[in-house]
Amino acid sequence: MMDTLIAASYFVSAILFILGLKRMSSPVTARGGIVWAGVGMLVATLITFFYPGMHNYLPMTVAIAIGGGMAFWSGRKVAMTDMPQMIALYNGMGGGAAGAIAAVELLKGEFTSTTFLALAIAGALIGSISFAGSLVAFAKLQGWARKPLRFPGQQVFNLSLLAASVALGAWLALNGQLPAALILVFFALALGYGVMMALPIGGADMPVVISLFNALTGLAVAFEGFVLSNPAMIIAGTVVGSAGTLLTQLMAKAMNRSIANVLFSAFGTTGGEAAGEVSGSMKPVDATDVGVMMAFAERVVIVPGYGMAVAQAQHKIHELTELLQSRGVDVKFAIHPVAGRMPGHMNVLLAEANVPYDLLYDLDEINPSFAKTDVALVIGANDVVNPMARTNPESPIYGMPILNVDQAKNVIVIKRGQGKGFSGVENGLFYADNTRMLYGDGQAMVGELIQAVKSVD
Repeated sequence: MMDTLIAASYFVSAILFILGLKRMSSPVTARGGIVWAGVGMLVATLITFFYPGMHNYLPMTVAIAIGGGMAFWSGRKVAMTDMPQMIALYNGMGGGAAGAIAAVELLKGEFTSTTFLALAIAGALIGSISFAGSLVAFAKLQGWARKPLRFPGQQVFNLSLLAASVALGAWLALNGQLPAALILVFFALALGYGVMMALPIGGADMPVVISLFNALTGLAVAFEGFVLSNPAMIIAGTVVGSAGTLLTQLMAKAMNRSIANVLFSAFGTTGGEAAGEVSGSMKPVDATDVGVMMAFAERVVIVPGYGMAVAQAQHKIHELTELLQSRGVDVKFAIHPVAGRMPGHMNVLLAEANVPYDLLYDLDEINPSFAKTDVALVIGANDVVNPMARTNPESPIYGMPILNVDQAKNVIVIKRGQGKGFSGVENGLFYADNTRMLYGDGQAMVGELIQAVKSVD
């Protein structure tokens, strides 16, 4: 009877995971999807206490209380601007948990078949890589190790680490002998590769990296689910791994990179800056003039980027949007797939500010509209609006799909200073004849725009 209840509970949990993930695919239903998935995790956790042979209830309860308490506290306290690094950290914890499960099972050495042993080793390898790589991604996003670390022969060194990890894992699986010392060496190699894999990656490529490690974490959890004969882990891990893989492909496409390039190349390079130099000068503008321009415009497109998140300007942007709409201005938002530091970062920020979902348009939907746009307001975006990705074959970002902001009649860029984007390349948009620079803090400048629009009769 208890076995049936446990199996049914895991099945219900798996269904809730799938439905929750499905609802997370739309910003309209995402909040409910998180709740559904959370209930699924709660059911799976509680029923595990009744699993046959389960013991150590006190350490389990204490661990759940500590982990749940820290998650609750961080979820309430972490600012929206820091959400990408929290996602990277939590994703790493998932990979680390899968690796820890594998470590326990490998050290016990109680495998009934080579297949289960091979799955445990595969999960250990992938989970350890995801854990170590996600921690490096967290450090980069947090600003602790922002500069990419590269050295001659790095790709060969990294591939050697990966090959050594795979070779030792294969030897352990085929031999069936699991000396503790070799298991520790295996984990050290896997963790080392995870670190070295993430170190050369630049900040502009973080959305791709987060998606990739998310896919690896899901795959590792699924493998360990087979080892533990836990259907909830198998299904949830498979779904997360599949979704992460698809998202990685979409992000790579948005960056004009192949998956092989993501895995084995030091992408995100900041070299070749000379190829990104442009002539001309940036032309400043006053907020009052911009306010008048926007007040009398027919169509306005707002392009948010990570700078908007840093300035916490999303609420002011919403206020500006409502003000313009009250004057009959058609306002839309252009969202690039890799704007910000994680997939969907801009969508989350704008949803927090209650910007209507139907005003948000992705790259393919909005690009044809720029030629008919009176004013394109860029706040905090840089590389994703750089026309050199289309025009300069020598540019490091050449071929990257961008928002065609330069085709608008007037372009206003809100920016703190004249610095370059994460790719380290000068932005040709800032020097264009139809572009004016509104220098200052994003929130303060949008506030001035609001006042300027209100002053127009």
